[in-house]
Amino acid sequence: MKGKRGGRNGKGARRKGRRLVALLALTGFLLLSVLLACMFGSIGPFGPGTPERMPEKAVFDILTGQGGGWPDLYNIVVTELRLPRIVLAGLIGAGLAVAGAIMQALFRNPMADPYILGLSAGASLGAGLTLAVPATVWTFAVFGSVMMVTNTSVLLPFLTFLGALGAVLLVFSIARTGGKVNTDTLLLSGIAVSAFLSAIVMFLLFIAGHQFKSLFFWMLGGFGAASWGQVAIVAPVVVPCVVLTVLFARDLNLLLTGEETARNLGMNVGRVKWQLLLLSSLLTGICVAFAGIIGFVGLIIPHIIRIMVGPDHRYLVPASALAGAIFLVWVDTAARTMMAPTEIPVGILTAMTGGPFFLYLLRTSKRTGRWAGG
Repeated sequence: MKGKRGGRNGKGARRKGRRLVALLALTGFLLLSVLLACMFGSIGPFGPGTPERMPEKAVFDILTGQGGGWPDLYNIVVTELRLPRIVLAGLIGAGLAVAGAIMQALFRNPMADPYILGLSAGASLGAGLTLAVPATVWTFAVFGSVMMVTNTSVLLPFLTFLGALGAVLLVFSIARTGGKVNTDTLLLSGIAVSAFLSAIVMFLLFIAGHQFKSLFFWMLGGFGAASWGQVAIVAPVVVPCVVLTVLFARDLNLLLTGEETARNLGMNVGRVKWQLLLLSSLLTGICVAFAGIIGFVGLIIPHIIRIMVGPDHRYLVPASALAGAIFLVWVDTAARTMMAPTEIPVGILTAMTGGPFFLYLLRTSKRTGRWAGG
């Protein structure tokens, strides 16, 4: 017995060690990705552009604060144009990936993510209403006074959060029958609700008038308007939400065993599910508000990371956040350099990647009747 116990402990220690190494590797790769992404652009060091090429050392010196006497243009390009965009993409990628991990544990379904279950569509409706309707009108409708909030940057996250929360509650209530949520009904409900809400957003596009162009490009998803001001709004929401999700790791692990088992082990299932729904809705809302509709990040990343580190959310959540940040940083880098000077909307690239991946997951789950990679 002692030998078996020692073997199990040794195997567990090795597994824990591999997971920690994976987290460290992802952290290192994220930092390297930020550095390399800052080097891609119209004046280099890499990518299409003018004959004048910014040296690699200039980017490194500027990012590390070493100065080096480089031209002001280089400092502006790196610190005011590229870096805030890269940081914002990383934050949005982390937020969407963690929201996807929450949804997959909550519904015990590897195909659940904010995009497929309608959260993104609900958030986009809230954002679309914010952009199409004057801020003072919404302020009066929501707060009862035009003097309280007239800044769209404040109203936008608020309405996207309400839209995301309302959408997921609607999908959940439709799919829940006899106290249980059927997987097929859940997916179909999410697709139907998403299509309906997207139709309303398209109607807003039709009547938006002078706001048409900004609303249209916002729907395609991207970081062309990224600034340090946006980072200052997104970071205080995404980072604490990711940390809170890590603190919910034990509850997420229990939910994977089923609600009845979790309840028998002392969990207040109803309260925890509400808290997790609020977290995922808040993450989705803030991400959609400042990046538009970027789908499938919450589907792809948690699934791949689950294969790497296993289903334990103590490691799955932080690893998904890091991998989501890496993924979206590189997708955005590709979006702004592949067809330069024309920029490809990030949402198009993620949809081209995530659509086939969703079909693969759907086929695998139907064939095996279990979580793919779980």
